Amino acid sequence: MPQLDRADRLTAILERDGPTCVWCGRAFGPLIRPTTEHVVPRVKGGPSRLENEVAACGRCNGERGHRTPVDWLEECERRGWAPDEARLATVLSALEQAIGREGGQRRARPYLAAQLRRLRSRHRGTARYRGAARRVAMS
Repeated sequence: MPQLDRADRLTAILERDGPTCVWCGRAFGPLIRPTTEHVVPRVKGGPSRLENEVAACGRCNGERGHRTPVDWLEECERRGWAPDEARLATVLSALEQAIGREGGQRRARPYLAAQLRRLRSRHRGTARYRGAARRVAMS
């Protein structure tokens, strides 16, 4: 399958995830433009592929910098925003599966595993966790 260019990847991500920022929940429109956001940053070995990208507004993409996905998720919650934790869990799990299936991404594997552990441990024992864990396990 040929690699999609950035504009085509953004279109595919919006079709997959919907027209809102994964981090703050704001709807995209003329004033809030979507960008592609690498969940596992490129500097940590994250690939430029659909399984590692989500749609984020420019503000969130820029402010996140190189913070881990779970650190930024928690910061967004502290700010009173509405991050989509289930979408983040789905993307991280899909990336883990793609790497397992296709190999490579040696640098990204430990980073990804640590983020999945942290995400799963955030709600251990709660109904919210059990539902999210079930979705992650099923993906």
